[in-house]
Amino acid sequence: MEQSNSLSTIVKYLQATFVIIFLLYFGKALFIPLFFGLLLAIVVYPVCKWLESKHWPRSLAIALLLASVSIVFTTLLLMLGYEMNLFVKDIPRVMNRLSLFTPHVRTWLETTLGVPQIRQNNYLDKIGSNAINGITRYFSGALNATISTIFFLVMVPIYAALFLYHRGTFVRFLGMMVIFKDPKKLPFILSLSIHSYYNYIKGTFFVYLIVGVLNSIGLLALGIDHAILYGMVTSFMMVIPYVGILISATLPVSVALITKDSAWYAVGVVSIFVFIQYLESNVIFPRIVGKQLNLSTWATLVAIIIGTLLWGIPGMILFTPFAAILKIISDNIDELKPLNILLNREFGYKRKG
Repeated sequence: MEQSNSLSTIVKYLQATFVIIFLLYFGKALFIPLFFGLLLAIVVYPVCKWLESKHWPRSLAIALLLASVSIVFTTLLLMLGYEMNLFVKDIPRVMNRLSLFTPHVRTWLETTLGVPQIRQNNYLDKIGSNAINGITRYFSGALNATISTIFFLVMVPIYAALFLYHRGTFVRFLGMMVIFKDPKKLPFILSLSIHSYYNYIKGTFFVYLIVGVLNSIGLLALGIDHAILYGMVTSFMMVIPYVGILISATLPVSVALITKDSAWYAVGVVSIFVFIQYLESNVIFPRIVGKQLNLSTWATLVAIIIGTLLWGIPGMILFTPFAAILKIISDNIDELKPLNILLNREFGYKRKG
């Protein structure tokens, strides 16, 4: 009988998981801006509550905080756009640099691989026509992406404002949907989740700022053009786990290859980023942020992979804090203790259980 009940419980959880994954995948157009709005509301809620305690109207406090976040986010986007614009302006130098190597490459292809220069010209013409078609498709896709991005950027603060303004309604809704043996647990879990994630985001921002300064100092020491801009943007691109730093670092590495006479400058850029990343992971981040989320490495990687499969880059960003919030919930609910063993880094690092 007990085995039958255990099997039925497993089947019930598997069915619920399947339904949730199905809804998340096919409803991503709704859920991605909605959950970004929820996380934004969680981040600014403590400050919003403090302003309200100082007799600020709730609507005015929400408007001020969301405007401040929008200014910070817009500044980062402008920095990234300016960085890309600088790189585009360097393209003529890239072409001139490549043209110096073209005759040697053509001669090497002809003498070593036996590819005549006429055939090489045909290949180049074909590559050029394919590039034109690719650029056309890129711009048509970019138009659609721009429209969806504008919709996303408009909806996120709207959702955040609604979560903040009607937070009492959502808390009562959760209280009716989720049944706890101890009714006081829901406010405690919500408060702990909000303050843990707020402290995590605040600490992470300072970590990115410190890493950006260190990146800039290293690039300045190597004499890389626009070192401060590249250093700061590369740091804040770490918001995209693992991938962001790789994408943003390609620009300063490319600039080093283009503008410097030796490839060792590019090696120096990579070495600086690797060393600073080591400091960030082992010294800066643990000291400033500590273990606010206390999420295991295994759970973080699984969350990133599942988020990427379901939602792409937005999923990489969103699913890690979701897993951390789920860890906090499992800390306080006995029925979820087995899941807590997988999510909590303390069990792995201290070899509990």
